[in-house]
Amino acid sequence: MTQLTIPADVDGQAAAKLVRDHVEVGETVEVRKTERTGSDDVELAGEVTGIESGYLEIDGHPPTEGSPRYDEIHTIVKVETKK
Repeated sequence: MTQLTIPADVDGQAAAKLVRDHVEVGETVEVRKTERTGSDDVELAGEVTGIESGYLEIDGHPPTEGSPRYDEIHTIVKVETKK
């Protein structure tokens, strides 16, 4: 597993670049969002199905159905890499 923690002072565009450099479509990830400070609980886990301009698409879902916006991501962990 490899982990990326997004620095708190990074804006959405910079966070998007960090995420794009870290994961690829087809990889399985766990995402922890910034809203739950002090918690190590996984908030979302699934397959990256798109690296969109405003959000990381997980399992084909838009942000309204749970996929995180880049500015919401605190930590992303690759659980399974693309084959």
